Amino acid sequence: MTATVTSITSVTSITAFAAAAAAEAAYVSPPPMLLGSIPTGAGADVHVYQDADGSLSSTCTGCGEYAWTLRVTPEFAQEHAAACLRRPRPLAA
Repeated sequence: MTATVTSITSVTSITAFAAAAAAEAAYVSPPPMLLGSIPTGAGADVHVYQDADGSLSSTCTGCGEYAWTLRVTPEFAQEHAAACLRRPRPLAA
């Protein structure tokens, strides 16, 4: 007959890991705050957002470009708005 030994440490580690994974899965970051919209020449808009961590992101309703880096600035969004020639994309139904 063979005895099975389960380490209390491994069970505790698995339980802690599962709890951490559940907490991470339950976390939903707050939505970004819209700072403004910049019109493009083709009638689309580049929306500039401030994310929860203070960084900026932008999305274009014409070409669909999403930009996020620590270097995104309102000027970056203005340059994209000046260069984007795509008309606004239709909204999903």
